[in-house]
Amino acid sequence: MATTRKPVPTAPERPQPDATRRSQRSRRAIYDAALALVGEVGYPKTTVEGIAARAGVGKQTIYRWWSSKAEVLLEAFLDLGEQAARAQGQGASYAIPDTGDIAADLKTVLRATVDELYDPKFEAPSRALAAEGLVDEQLGREFVAKLLEPSLQLYVDRLRAAQAAGQVRAEIDPRIALELFVSPLAQRWLQHTGPVSHAYTDTLVDYALHGLAPR
Repeated sequence: MATTRKPVPTAPERPQPDATRRSQRSRRAIYDAALALVGEVGYPKTTVEGIAARAGVGKQTIYRWWSSKAEVLLEAFLDLGEQAARAQGQGASYAIPDTGDIAADLKTVLRATVDELYDPKFEAPSRALAAEGLVDEQLGREFVAKLLEPSLQLYVDRLRAAQAAGQVRAEIDPRIALELFVSPLAQRWLQHTGPVSHAYTDTLVDYALHGLAPR
């Protein structure tokens, strides 16, 4: 008499690991490690090996996504800026305020810039990228295109609005005008040629808007 063999129960299938989520966690760990190391030991002593060890990933993982520590740091710094903007409820970007008073608006954003430049999270990577961009032409172009130009465009937009409101002369080139207050700030901060304070940036705005000749 034939017997019916009961089917052998099979073990439930294990869920497949989410490769995308794992990659995101690895990227986040690498970003955090790169920024932390630059702040702790400086850019020259930061290495891909050190970043990998700090992030708990293999060195080959970093080289699969980036070709150098400079590229890692640039992407990590851009991500840091996006996180800061989101924390302030501004999405991934922000605009210079337009209260109708161009001087007050420029002073507000430059004061915030000074605070960010001396924030420990931003200062070390900012200096490292600015310095490395001078000797690494490719990195320098990416630094300008991805970080500087979007920020400078905000000043251009705000100055054009001021032109439309009659607060800035119509023939002024906003792209040149913004350098009157942005460039001195950057130079003083990078080269340590003098104190950088809210009072200093307020003065830059006053000089830029009103000139040096007697009124």
